[in-house]
Amino acid sequence: MEQWKRTILIGNSYFNRGELIDAREQYLQALALAQVLFDRWAVADEAVAAFVISHHNLADLHLNLNQPEESAEYLCAVHQRLLQVIQDPQMAPDLRRAALRHSNKTYSELLGFVSQYGEYPRTQRLLGNSGGEHSRSALQHPAVYAGTHSYGVH
Repeated sequence: MEQWKRTILIGNSYFNRGELIDAREQYLQALALAQVLFDRWAVADEAVAAFVISHHNLADLHLNLNQPEESAEYLCAVHQRLLQVIQDPQMAPDLRRAALRHSNKTYSELLGFVSQYGEYPRTQRLLGNSGGEHSRSALQHPAVYAGTHSYGVH
């Protein structure tokens, strides 16, 4: 966990200075660590949080690079993985519960993204009917989406 934290903090430092290519490299390293250690961390909630933050930081970064489709890919990837974990009886119960808790955040961020930037092929596939009119009306509710595009921790 400490190595992941250091990597994210370095990435955030680059991001805040506008050095987006260097930030991307750090965020990709952090994501790789989060993926490898996902079901090995002692605290399931920390593992899932690291996984979500890594994806969301990359989504933020790609928005800053004017690449919203890449952002959509990261937002979809994390949400889809959490849904898989929730449904996998082979996963530890603590990890499944943590994935369920964090999936609320990834879902609302994904809906907010679609509201602000429109749909992309992967968002349409992942959200299915939930990306349609029913969800659009839910987006009007402020509890679902705060209206910013800061998905990560920076």
